[in-house]
Amino acid sequence: MQPARIEREFPAPSYRGNQREALRDIRAAFEAGNDVVLVRAPTGSGKSLLARAICGAARTAEEAEPKQATGAYYTTPQVSQLDDVAENALLSDLQVIRGKGNYTCILPTEENTKVNRAPCVRERGYDCSVKHRCPYFSDRAIASNRAIAAMTLAYFMQTAGSEVFRTRDVCVIDEAHGLAEWAEMYATIDLNPRTVPMWDDLDVPEIASLDRAARYAESLSQTCARRKDDLLAREELTPEEAAERDRLQELTSELDWFVKDVRDPESPTTWAIDQSEDRSLSIKPMNPERYLSHTVWKRANRFALLSATILNKEAFCRGVGLDPDRVALVDVGHTFPVENRPLYDVTRGKMTYDHREETLPKIARVLVRIMAKHSDEKGIVHAHSYAIQERLASLLSDFGVGSRIRTHDREDRNAVLEGWKESDGADVFLSVKMEEALDLSGELARWQVICKAPYLNTRDSRVAHRLEQGQWSWYHRAALRTVIQACGRVVRSPDDYGATYLADSSLLDLFERTRGDMPLWFEAQVDRLHTPKLPPFEASAGAGSPSSRIESEPTRTASKPASNDSSTPKNHPLSDVWGDG
Repeated sequence: MQPARIEREFPAPSYRGNQREALRDIRAAFEAGNDVVLVRAPTGSGKSLLARAICGAARTAEEAEPKQATGAYYTTPQVSQLDDVAENALLSDLQVIRGKGNYTCILPTEENTKVNRAPCVRERGYDCSVKHRCPYFSDRAIASNRAIAAMTLAYFMQTAGSEVFRTRDVCVIDEAHGLAEWAEMYATIDLNPRTVPMWDDLDVPEIASLDRAARYAESLSQTCARRKDDLLAREELTPEEAAERDRLQELTSELDWFVKDVRDPESPTTWAIDQSEDRSLSIKPMNPERYLSHTVWKRANRFALLSATILNKEAFCRGVGLDPDRVALVDVGHTFPVENRPLYDVTRGKMTYDHREETLPKIARVLVRIMAKHSDEKGIVHAHSYAIQERLASLLSDFGVGSRIRTHDREDRNAVLEGWKESDGADVFLSVKMEEALDLSGELARWQVICKAPYLNTRDSRVAHRLEQGQWSWYHRAALRTVIQACGRVVRSPDDYGATYLADSSLLDLFERTRGDMPLWFEAQVDRLHTPKLPPFEASAGAGSPSSRIESEPTRTASKPASNDSSTPKNHPLSDVWGDG
C-alpha cells in the first residue's frame, strides 16, 4: 500500500466538510504502521468517496514484485449501498460484481431465467456458446482484473478461497459496525423445512449437547452428499433440481465446517444450539473470529473499516478478532448543524413487553399530535416489530388518521417503501427494521419517531450467552448503535433538517448508560434533548391541519450519565426484544 497516494486518489473535484482532514488522518494512521484503520464518519461525510481514495492507494501491478498482492476490494453488507456506488459517476472505476441470482441469462428462450438456474448449471457438460457475453461471467472477469472490485459482504465472504478473487493489497469495508453480527449470521447453520430439501424424510433427534449436534451434522452431511451425487449423475436438471443441488452443496460445506471446528481442540469458536418444538435446529457461533479470519482478514494486507457507529475501539476489535495494538481509530467530525437534527422527548412510558399494551395507546395519541404538527410533511415511524406496527396502525385508524398511514410486511417492504418515497402527499410510513441504509433526504421525510429502544432479543441464544457472561456494555452499545443509525435517516446534508421524536422512556435510560460510548456529535444532540410543544390531541387532527415550525417548551436535558460499568445493571431491559412478541 502507498498511503501517500490517498489524498491524490480522492475522486471528487473538491472537498466538502471534513474530507480533507479525514484523508490526512487516515494516511497518517496507515503510515504509522497500522494494519487496520477504523474510520468513524457520520452521515454526510461522503464515506464512499473516502473509501475510493483509500482503495486507490493499493499497490499496482507495475509496483508489485512477483506474487505480491495488488489492487483493492470495496465491500459493504448493504445492497442499497452497493447500488449507490454503482450509480455514482465519481466511482465509475469500482467494478461491481453481484451474485449469479442478480443476472439474467441471454440465451434465446431463457431470457427470464436467472444465471444461477440457466442451462449451464442445469445440464451436465453444457458448453455455452455465448459465455463470453454472459452478464455474470463478463462482470466477474472484469471485476477480477480491475484495480478495484466492489461487492456485497455476503459475496465477498462466499468467494473466500476463490481462484478468481484472490488476496488483494487493500480492502475497504463500508458500514462495518455490524461486522461481527453479519459474520455470525452468515456462519449460522439453520436446519428446517425451508433450508433442508429432504427435511420430511429425516428423523431429526432431540439435540441435547454440542457433541450430539456434531454427530448429527456429520450424518446429515453424508445424507446430503448422497442426494447431491444422485442429482449430479443426471444429464439434465430442472431449475428446481438445480436449486436443490446447489443448496445441498452449500449445506454439506456448512455442516462439514461445523464438525471440523467443533472437533478442533484449538478452535476459539463457541457454539450454541437452538432447537424448536418441530425439531428445527439453529447452530450458531458465539464468536466469529475464526470465520472472519478465513473469509475477511486473510483477503487483504491492509484494511479500512468505515462506519458512523463503531462506538468502542477495543470492544469492536475483540468482537471481530483484531489486535487493538495494530488498529487505529480516525474520528471524522460532523458537519451538520446540531440545530438541524434535534431530538425531542415525547416519551409516554416503557415499551418493554410487560408495559407495551399500556404504553402503545399513549404513543398513538402523541403520534396523532405529531402528525398534526407536520400535517403537510412526510414522516417515518420506526415501529421495531410487526406486532407494534400492526397495533399502532389499528390505533391510528381508530383515531381517524388511518388514511395517512402506510404499512408493509416482510414480502412487500421494498415496494411499499419506494411507493411511499415517490408519493406527493404527507403520508406516514410505519416501518420495521429500516433504521439503517435508508436515505430520506429533503422532503422525503422531515420527521421520524423511534417507538422502542432497539435492544436485542434476549431469547436469542447468542444474546443470552453474552449476557450470562456479563457483557451488558455490549448489549447497551448494540442498542445505541441502532438508535444513532436511525437518527441519521432524515438529515442527509448540512442544509437538510429533520426532527427525531423519542417515544420509549427506555431510550432515556439507554442514553444514561452509554454516555461514555457516544460520538461527540451525537452527545451534542442528546444534550439538547427537550420536550416539544405539540397541538392538543384531537381525533382526526393529524389527518390535516396547517403546518408550522416546531416550538419548544423550555429545554429539558437528559439526565446526568450513569456509570458506564454495566456488568451488574439495575433495572436492565431484559424484556426489550427484537421479536414480535
